[in-house]
Parts: sequence; C-alpha cells; structure tokens
Amino acid sequence: MQEQSEHTEKLDKAEKILGHEFSDRSLLLTALTHPSAAEGHSISDSYERLEFLGDSILGAIVSYEAYHAYPNLDEGGLTRIKVSLVSGASLSEVGKELGLADCIFFGSSERGTGRRGLHSALENVYESLVASLFLDGGINAAASFVKRTLIVRMSEDMAKEPENPKSVLQERLQEDGITPTYRLVETQGPPHDRTFVTQVFVGVKSIAKGVGRTKKESESQAAKSALEILGSFFEGKDSTDKKRRAEAKAAIMEQFGFDDPQARPRKRLVGRPSRRLARRSSSKGALGVSQIADVEGL
Repeated sequence: MQEQSEHTEKLDKAEKILGHEFSDRSLLLTALTHPSAAEGHSISDSYERLEFLGDSILGAIVSYEAYHAYPNLDEGGLTRIKVSLVSGASLSEVGKELGLADCIFFGSSERGTGRRGLHSALENVYESLVASLFLDGGINAAASFVKRTLIVRMSEDMAKEPENPKSVLQERLQEDGITPTYRLVETQGPPHDRTFVTQVFVGVKSIAKGVGRTKKESESQAAKSALEILGSFFEGKDSTDKKRRAEAKAAIMEQFGFDDPQARPRKRLVGRPSRRLARRSSSKGALGVSQIADVEGL
C-alpha cells in the first residue's frame, strides 16, 4: 500500500513538472524507471528504449529551434549549439533543477550505492520523458517541454569555436597523476554526413561523452562535458582552504577508484619510448593510435 502511494506521488510530481497529464500513465512510469529497478523484468520495463527514441526527438526539436533562431549561422555553428544543449552535463543539470531526481524509481542495487549513477540517470530520464510526451501527446507536447526547460538556455555564444577543453581537462587531472583517455564508441549517419560519439575515460570509468562532426570535435565535446561534471571538484581544489582542497582531491580519487594504488594509471617516464602503449593499441578493446597520441600530447 505504501509502495503504491509512493508510485502515485512520484508520477503526480512528474506530471506537474512536465505540465502534461498522461492518457497512458504506463509511459510515464517506464520513462522514470531506472534499469536497476527493472532487473529480472522485460527490457521494456525500464527507460532505456524510450531514451533511445527521446534522443532523436530531442535532437530534432533543438535543431529546428536553432535553425529558425539563428538564420545567419552556418552548419558548424548550429551543430555546436545543438551539441552543447543536448550534452550529458546540460541535460543532467536541467533534470536536477526541475527536481526529476525525486521522481526516478531506483532499484535496491542502485540505492545501495547512494545513487552514484544519478548524474547519468538524470540525463537519460530527460530524454526518455521527451519520448513519453511525444508518444502520449504528440510532437507539440514534447516540443513544449523542451522549449520551456532547455531552449531557454540556448544562446549564440554556444556556436563559437570552443577553446581547447582537452588540454584543460588533462592539465587539471594530471595534477593528481591522472590521465584522461578518449575512445570512439559510435559512428552515426552515412559516409558523407558522419557524426562521431566519443567517451572520455578516467582509468576504466567513463566520465562523459561528446558528439561532433569530426572525431576531434567529439573528443573536445566529451572533455567539455567532463569539465562541467567535475567542476565542483576543481572548485574545491582551487580553494584557499587547505581542508577543502584535501577533501576535493580525496573525492576525485574515490570517485574514479584511484584510492587503490594498483588502480592508478602509471606515468610514462620522459624520453621512454611508448612501446607498451603501442602494444596495447593492437589488443582487443585498447586505445587506438590517435587516442594514444592525444593522451601523450604527441
């Protein structure tokens, strides 16, 4: 009885946030269900399929709005606006501000970690909610929500060529002996119109992903998202308060599993050939040559 009441309370709150009363509430429930809460059940019981659909719908809405808002921008500028708006860091921030964290249904395995995956869950839930609105109320319902919560953040400044976020991220992490690496995880679209998806890793953990029209741009966007995600850590490290600096450093090490000395990536000695890395590039799942060059600053 109490569980049913909690379900109803969360769904009511979500409808209020979305500004839409669902005809089919099962769509809303699915959009808010984390995979950990659907373990042992059908894949359609969690938000993953809706997230897939919502990603495309969200991209189309943002592209449409940017196209009409900035008639003098070229394709590259419009793409940078879109990529910035739909980045994981952006969607997660919007989801947090809307209060979506209190609406998500987590399983016991995720609750036991203190909801460590909340950041990515907020990003995924935003996209799944866009899909649920589209399926229940059509494109107008989905577009209305996106305009009210995301498009209001859109600005022409997002179209500017970014500085070099990869260098900034590498410098900040290497202060603690950590080197970020980049991995191309997906290529979308036909050969003449490619879109690349890259993830940036700290150790074996993925921090963020980026999308771009070139591999270089996707890596840059991934680094930019990572900097936004790690912003609070870096602010603490820059503090004049020694205790706060120490706490921030410890938090970074714990977050990415480097509290164990065996997990810390080894530093390459200056002047030593990178044969070990070259060998790794030929093994299954290892970094490619271009990623190795980026990591080592070649």
